[in-house]
Amino acid sequence: MTDLIHDLILKAADRTPDAEALLYQDQIMGYASLAEEIEAKSSGLRALGLSRSERVAVYLEKRLETVVALFATSAAGGVLVPVNPVLKPEQVAYILTDCNVRILVTSLERLKLLQAVLPSCHDLHAVVVVDAKDGPPVIAGLFVMSWEALHAANRICAALPTIDSDMAAILYTSGSTGKPKGVVLSHRNLVAGAKSVTQYLGNQHDDRILTVLPLSFDYGLSQLTTAFYVGAANVLMNYLLPRDIVHIIKEQQITGLATVPPLWIQLAQLDWGQVSSLRYMTSSGGAMPRSTLERLRKALPVTQIFLMYGFTEAFRSTYLAPEELDRRPDSIGKAIPNVEVLVLREDGSHCVSGEPGELVHRGVSVAMGYWNDMGKTAMCFKPVKPYEPGLPLAEIAAWSGDTVQMDEEGFLYFIERRDEMIKTSGYRVSPTEVEEIVYATECVAEAVAIGVPHPVLGQAIVVIVTARKDIQLDADNLLAACKQRLPAYMLPSHIEVREVNLPRNPNGKVDRKLLFQEMQHLFARIDQ
Repeated sequence: MTDLIHDLILKAADRTPDAEALLYQDQIMGYASLAEEIEAKSSGLRALGLSRSERVAVYLEKRLETVVALFATSAAGGVLVPVNPVLKPEQVAYILTDCNVRILVTSLERLKLLQAVLPSCHDLHAVVVVDAKDGPPVIAGLFVMSWEALHAANRICAALPTIDSDMAAILYTSGSTGKPKGVVLSHRNLVAGAKSVTQYLGNQHDDRILTVLPLSFDYGLSQLTTAFYVGAANVLMNYLLPRDIVHIIKEQQITGLATVPPLWIQLAQLDWGQVSSLRYMTSSGGAMPRSTLERLRKALPVTQIFLMYGFTEAFRSTYLAPEELDRRPDSIGKAIPNVEVLVLREDGSHCVSGEPGELVHRGVSVAMGYWNDMGKTAMCFKPVKPYEPGLPLAEIAAWSGDTVQMDEEGFLYFIERRDEMIKTSGYRVSPTEVEEIVYATECVAEAVAIGVPHPVLGQAIVVIVTARKDIQLDADNLLAACKQRLPAYMLPSHIEVREVNLPRNPNGKVDRKLLFQEMQHLFARIDQ
C-alpha cells in the first residue's frame, strides 16, 4: 500500500483504534474516530467539486477541525495549504491567489476579516466555516457552507488516484526578494521525513507530543506526521504565555516537545519542578544560546535535548545527538537518517574539512520546487555531480544558501546565511516584504530592514528610514501603521529615522553591511 500522509492515520486506526490521536482543550479524538471523520470530510470535499491536486487552504488556529481539514484534503486527492493564523488579510489573499486555492476552511471571525479581500481570489470557489452555528454568512460569488453541512453533504465519490510522488502540501515561507514562496511537498517528502525523525528521536506509540508551533511551519506540521507515523497522541496548543506550556506538559504528561530558540530562552527561565514525563525536546530554526542550553539541562537532567538544523525546501537536514552536547554544543550535528549533507564550493566540488562551503541536502525529502516560480526554483533546486559518471540523469538536490563547515569527524558547524533573510523567532522574514509595507505608508523616502543580533529573538528586525520632504516622521506612528498590515513576528523591534541619506556602497546601492555594523550592538545589553 502506498504511504500517503492520511494513510498514517488510517493505518494507526487499524492497529490501535481506541488509542488517543488528538487532544485539544477538553476534546479527545481517538484514531478510529479521527479516521472516520477524515473519510467523511474528504467525501464532502469531493462533493464540493474538488479535483485532483487542487488546493485547499486552512486558515485556523490549532484545533481538531484544523487537523481534520488538512488530512481530509489529502484523502480527497487535493493539496493542503496551511495558512499561518497570525497573517493579515492581505497576506492571506496573496497565498490564496498565488496557488489558486479552490476551497478555504476557516472560522467565522477570520472570514469576517477576509471579506474585503476574498473577491480578489479569483479561483476560490467555496468556503467552509467551522463554527457557523447560526448558519454561514452570505458572500457574493462564493458558496459558503458550515462544517456540519460538509459532513452531511458527503456522498459516495470515487477516490481520486494519488501516488506518493504527487503533491501533498504547499507551505509558504518568506523569500529574500519580497513575496512568500510556496514550497511544494510530495506525500513521499512528508512521510519520509516523519520516518527519519522517528528513527533518531525513538518515537513510540505511547508518546504524547505537544504541538505549539504553527502547522503552516514545516517543523510544526512535522509534529503531527511524526505522531501519526507511530500512532502516538498529539496535543494541540495555542499558548498565550510560556508558563502555559509548562503547565500543560505537567497536566498531559507530555513526552516530546519541539520549539524554536526564542521560546526556549523564555522557557529556560521558568520553574520546571515536578516535570518528569518529558523524554525529549528538540530545537530548530536558529542557534540555541549556550546559557539557555545549560539552564534547560539543569532544570531537566533526564530529558534528551536534540539540536537540529533544517530548511523547508528539504525538511530536516541535521541533528546533534544528546550525547554530543558536552563535546560540541555549537555543532548542528550530522545528517538525519536517509539523508546526505554535502559541503560544496561554488563550482560544485567538495570542500575539505574546515573549509567553508554551501550546505547542500540530497535525499528523499528534497521538495518539488517553488509553486509557479521557475526562476527561484532553479536557484535552490540544482543538480549535484553524480558519484557514478554513467548515470544519464543528474540528481536534484536542495542548495540551502547557508555557509557551513565540516570537521574531520563529519560534524557540521553553521557559519552564516548568504542572502539578506532575517531569522527572527524561528521565522524567515524577507526584508523586502517589510520594506514594502513601510513604503506603502507614503511617509518615507528610503527604507531598509535588517536583522541584528538579539538575545531572545535570534535576530531583531531593525528598520532605518529617511522621511519624505515636508513630512514630519515619527517612529511610533510608523510602527503603528506597520501593525495594521504585518503580523507580530514581522514587526520592527526598532525604527530609526535619519535626516541624511542612507549610506551607499560602490555600486550605488544602500550599504546594508555598513548599517548592520552600526546597529549590531543595539540589543547587546538586554538581559538574557
